[in-house]
Amino acid sequence: MTLVHLLSGPSMMDAIFTLCLSARGVGEEECAPRREKPSFHRKGHKFIQLNRASFSQNPQSWDTSLKLPSCTVYHCTHSPVSGSLWQPLTHGTHQPAASHRCMSSTVRRRRLPSAYPVIDGTFQPALRHVYEANLRNSLICQQKYLEHKEKVMKGGGENAIERHTQRNRKVLVRDRLRMLLDDEDYLELSPFAGLGLPYGDIPAAGCLTGIGQINGLWCMFSANDATVKGGTAYPITVKKQLRAQFVAMQNRLPFVYLVDSGGAFLPLQSEIFPDKNHGGRTFYNEAVMSAMKIPQVSVVCGSCTAGGAYVPTMSEEAVIVHRIGTIFLGGPPLVKAATGEEVSPEDLGGAKLHSEVSGCVDHFATAENEAYECTRNIISTLNYELPEEDDTQVEEPLYSTDDLMGLAPRCYNHSMDVRLIVSRLTDGSRFQEFKARYGTTLLTGFARIEGLQIGIVANNGELTYEASLKGSHFVQLCDQRDIPLIFLQNTAPEPAHTHSQTKAEPNTNRLKAQGSMMSAVACASVPKITVVIGGCHGGDSYAMCGRAFDPNFLFLWPNARVSILAPGHSDAFVQTEEEITQINEMLEEESSAFFSTSRLWDDGVILPQDTRKVLSKCLKIIKQQEYQLSREKMRTPFLRM
Repeated sequence: MTLVHLLSGPSMMDAIFTLCLSARGVGEEECAPRREKPSFHRKGHKFIQLNRASFSQNPQSWDTSLKLPSCTVYHCTHSPVSGSLWQPLTHGTHQPAASHRCMSSTVRRRRLPSAYPVIDGTFQPALRHVYEANLRNSLICQQKYLEHKEKVMKGGGENAIERHTQRNRKVLVRDRLRMLLDDEDYLELSPFAGLGLPYGDIPAAGCLTGIGQINGLWCMFSANDATVKGGTAYPITVKKQLRAQFVAMQNRLPFVYLVDSGGAFLPLQSEIFPDKNHGGRTFYNEAVMSAMKIPQVSVVCGSCTAGGAYVPTMSEEAVIVHRIGTIFLGGPPLVKAATGEEVSPEDLGGAKLHSEVSGCVDHFATAENEAYECTRNIISTLNYELPEEDDTQVEEPLYSTDDLMGLAPRCYNHSMDVRLIVSRLTDGSRFQEFKARYGTTLLTGFARIEGLQIGIVANNGELTYEASLKGSHFVQLCDQRDIPLIFLQNTAPEPAHTHSQTKAEPNTNRLKAQGSMMSAVACASVPKITVVIGGCHGGDSYAMCGRAFDPNFLFLWPNARVSILAPGHSDAFVQTEEEITQINEMLEEESSAFFSTSRLWDDGVILPQDTRKVLSKCLKIIKQQEYQLSREKMRTPFLRM
């Protein structure tokens, strides 16, 4: 038997290249096609000229280790000019699937034209007083936001900054990011984490995390701020680092660690070391990320003591800065206490030792700017193929985003039609509404933000039985079409009460429908971004993709409230006036957006007028994983020497 006859389908096309071989090995001459009588396999209008080979009738003995040297694909052109019926399309060695993907990705694509209708975003004069009350509240919240931002920008304070720059001759963490990233237009995550905690203020949790571009590629970064508590890790520091790793895994982002850490804060070791999601999880995540083919690079730009020493040694590539970068499990004071021997940090674990003797690092830098330039060069070696920049003009919303300050509800009773908010977020204020006449207390539909298609699910009242069924249907529809979901959350301040038997049945039906929506949200495989624009209360918040439902990103507006009940709604659940007052005071404090973000229950507080810009960045960051060329094969974790 000298010819292989393919059946049909792309998988059988690939099979010919490995199965059309001799069991004893085929030379190039033997594989050459017969010129006088070519054999063709028909697939649509394409014909493949098959190469000649002999092989055993027994499939068990086929040798698949050899590659077919060449093949030619012909297309039925019926061209009167050439006089030939068959025109060759390709000629060359068979490429693996990844190469086919690589070649096809260079083809320019165009999106379907957006034909969504424009939604009306004008205010009703009768609601002007509501807008003005919301605006006054938003200005107060914005002032609090700016105060928190100023506090975080100071880091550990003037004395700590002077010691860091003058005595230790190190660069401040935000200046490091300026040298590493393409620009300062990065997405910082949870900047207010660590403020107002029981064990004191830890500005930015002692660690800056975020997503910025390096050579045009979005990368997650985690940078220790050694001016805050000497770079020691508090429980909130560990939590913030783990969240950054989880975001990187969820969105397949390359990770850059800027390590300048003094290890764990020992007085709080019980909250840092022993549990599953404590310090050791960092290193577990590093191994898992490596197995997922997510690149990781470390820059040792300060102390890497105790647990921090594992971060660079488990990264795929590591850079160390001469004279300031050190790696050791126990520093010089510990050595002296244990052995009485005095040793310098440089001799114990400096840059020369680890780059020339131990091999723990891969690149030696004489100064910090050289280290970040080296890191940028490493990132440029990653196997990504980014699309060409799209010059298409993006439609801006027809209404000013500054109006969102007056649309951010002061309380649930001050909520305005959520379409007014949507009209200030989407391209051209366009929105294709889904089930507009059904379940009207939930707004669902399609839109674009800077050209990227999204599905929007937005509270516009209580999450009723009909609204929950509508939401469940729409979430599954977006999952079917692979369209990312954006949830604009403003849930009811308290659960629906069952005051009579007639209320029992509708409330039970609502419960079942909300359970259906929760299942749809939990099982949807598309990216999800949640913005809490008002209240985040009770079980409704789960159906609207709250923190427990793992959205890719979750942000709060400064006016947002996060609690099981809204303040002022506890009277139906407690007995005495004293208890009511006590519970309401507690809810007032603990439901604040700044209380929430300081404990890392979200990815940060954003101003309403910045929402469109933040959502656009998030969508671009999520989409980047499509451009990684080396993400299909799963292998064992990358192991260093």
